Amino acid sequence: MAVTFADRVELLKASDIREILKITQRPEMISFAGGLPAPELFPVEEMKHVAVKVLEEAGSQALQYSTTEGFEPLRRQIATRMNPKYKTAVNPSNILITSGSQQALDFSGKLFLNSGDVVLCESPTYLAAISAFRAYQPQFMEVPTDDDGMIIEELEKILRTTARVKLIYIIPDFQNPTGRTWSLARRQRFMKVISDWEIPVVEDNPYGELRFEGESLPAVKSLDSKGLVIFVSTFSKTFCPGLRIGWIAADARFIEKYVLIKQGADLHTSSISQREISKYLELYDFEAHIGRIIDTYRSRRNAMISALEESFSADVTFNRPQGGLFTWVQMPRGIKAAELLQRCLQQNVAFVPGDSFFPNRCVENTFRLNYSNMPEEKIAEGIRRLAKVMNEL
Repeated sequence: MAVTFADRVELLKASDIREILKITQRPEMISFAGGLPAPELFPVEEMKHVAVKVLEEAGSQALQYSTTEGFEPLRRQIATRMNPKYKTAVNPSNILITSGSQQALDFSGKLFLNSGDVVLCESPTYLAAISAFRAYQPQFMEVPTDDDGMIIEELEKILRTTARVKLIYIIPDFQNPTGRTWSLARRQRFMKVISDWEIPVVEDNPYGELRFEGESLPAVKSLDSKGLVIFVSTFSKTFCPGLRIGWIAADARFIEKYVLIKQGADLHTSSISQREISKYLELYDFEAHIGRIIDTYRSRRNAMISALEESFSADVTFNRPQGGLFTWVQMPRGIKAAELLQRCLQQNVAFVPGDSFFPNRCVENTFRLNYSNMPEEKIAEGIRRLAKVMNEL
């Protein structure tokens, strides 16, 4: 009997970013490709102490099976931090701990999408979200964006003319890949439309705490009066990605369904990892830790913007993000980022071509740059190399 795979397997493909990261492991490579945190900021010594404390105080529980919803003290700590930061009003029962926020995206596709259903997203949008949703065989519709976020008139036009819209996916704060942040007015208008149409929204917010300048804005979820917004976040960008701890904050009717999905997927997220983060939050100043990250990334953002201004010609545009990990570059039409990348790899510098972030269109003259993982001197050198190759093209 021949082996056959499910139809959905044909839709899966390797992540372009993960494939590029395999190449960038070489020590001589200056990589602007991955969304990697700065490893020198990981609290290694503190985590040694935390690991011992967890095992001394509750070793048998930490190494045992746990509840699907997650470690209750950690859920309480997350709610306590979320509400003042994002102007939300969640409690621990509204929170499910996931194995990274990527699992939350996969579960959202499983919860809402049948084959042929429509997902609306920003254009461009996060590559790994496209991958997570694509397994459930939806159609993607890209909503045009500007510097303030989704263009509401375009969103309304799509909603009026498109059947089977089941889910809207957004990244309002320091968006991946563009680094843009939605204005407050745009968030308010968006939620008015969503309230009228009553469509579930996944608000992905892994970067919101990493603001370098400007005024913090309330989460879209804080403007939600009907419980339609599912807030997804993670400790990967503010703490240690290797622990794989994320969460979903949502209305009870959604959380109870997510719990059932998680029970069928992995029973629960790592017990010991949850307890270690909770213990760190108890023993150490997490806000000071985030402050150190912000200081470092602000300096690296500034170094990248300065290098771009100095090295790129006037017909190449880029944005100055107020936080997060990325900036977005648009070249003149006719220059292909994929070809540029191949030539840059020969000069030991890497980035991610922009076409991967468009689920339907092929936009060849854009690319994403990450500044969090390289020191300032390597950022300056890498941009000089990149600009030299671009000018040759």
